[in-house]
Amino acid sequence: MENLSVFLRNFLKNKGHFVFGSLLIAKICGFISSVAIIRLLSENDFGLISIVTSFFAVFLAFSGFGSQQILLRYGSIAQTEEEKTMLSSYLLRQGFLYQIILSVLFVILSVFYLDTFQKIIWLFIAFSIRLIGYFFYNHIQSQLRINGKNREFSRLNNIVNISGLIFIIIFIYFWGILGYIIAMTIMPFISLFWFKGMNFSKRCIITFSKKEIWTYGLFTAGTAVLSDMLFSLDIILIGFLLNESAVAGYKTAILLPSNLTFIALTFMQSDFPELAKHHKDKFFLKNYISNYYKIFIPLCLTIFVAFYILKDYIIVLFFGEKYRGIESAFIILTSAFLLNMLMRNLYGNLLSAVGKMAYNTIVSILALIVLVSLSILLVPKYGVAGMAIAQSITLLTTGFLLMTGFFSYIRKLS
Repeated sequence: MENLSVFLRNFLKNKGHFVFGSLLIAKICGFISSVAIIRLLSENDFGLISIVTSFFAVFLAFSGFGSQQILLRYGSIAQTEEEKTMLSSYLLRQGFLYQIILSVLFVILSVFYLDTFQKIIWLFIAFSIRLIGYFFYNHIQSQLRINGKNREFSRLNNIVNISGLIFIIIFIYFWGILGYIIAMTIMPFISLFWFKGMNFSKRCIITFSKKEIWTYGLFTAGTAVLSDMLFSLDIILIGFLLNESAVAGYKTAILLPSNLTFIALTFMQSDFPELAKHHKDKFFLKNYISNYYKIFIPLCLTIFVAFYILKDYIIVLFFGEKYRGIESAFIILTSAFLLNMLMRNLYGNLLSAVGKMAYNTIVSILALIVLVSLSILLVPKYGVAGMAIAQSITLLTTGFLLMTGFFSYIRKLS
């Protein structure tokens, strides 16, 4: 337990708790806003929003073609402040150009749904603007992280997310789905108040190979896109295989379990710069895994027991009587996402920190193939529960593959 004590002290010394706390607040705000949407909007409007946000999640992961991920990793290992500033300036300019292209492509996607859902075009346009806002928001976050300004990073995150939550609740209450569109569009642009405090350089001379950083960025963005598609494709498939009501039921069943992973993700995101700096230190990486498990295995067991005992109460408390009947899917997904914290989240993030993104991408492609295949077999017969089973098997399979890939990397270190 002495190693665990040192591990936690270093976490606090690096002000990782500020990052963790702000990301925790962001997830809580996201969860509360999702509950508000479920409660205040009709099933049809909620199903419509779920379709658009599923596509949005995919495009958001590809923001700037991975420029923010490049900045976070290569900025963390940059040797001087000037090097960090020039890298940030270069990625801001080039990434913004790529982001405009992505936003245009996002709007074009709406044509596939116009015959079925006529008002969906307005959601796509609003969310394309939101994508631009998130590009700036994510870039500012990464620049604060690489400069060790974790306290300011926390302040930025808290203000954006808490303000966004307040806007969503008030605007939906008074204007329904239109209020939701307005609130979600303006939310990320609040981050621009921090933009004037950023240091940027007119020089775009960078010491890293452009081919190397953009290869990493594209693989990272591609992996993020494929990973987010895993949690968007299930919604899209149910929409095609079943109906809007089934989409709402599954989205409700997966909402709380999928948000459990924020605990692991925020913890590892807090440590990402340190993991990147020590990407060739075999002892550091193995010790990190050991201490991670000392924290998260007991935590996952406790959460599972509590959710299993209280599943009926949890469903009614958070989502209302109309969603009774999704308890089986809820428990299946809870098990899957807790195992996901111990396998896929851990080793996927470690592979990202050490720069092995090609393997991550291959595993993510395989995950989509497995999910589609299992969904076609299970959803028509078992409905929402069938999709829960398909997603669970997919997460477990990819978790083992990522673990295998990371330990293969570890064995090659001296």
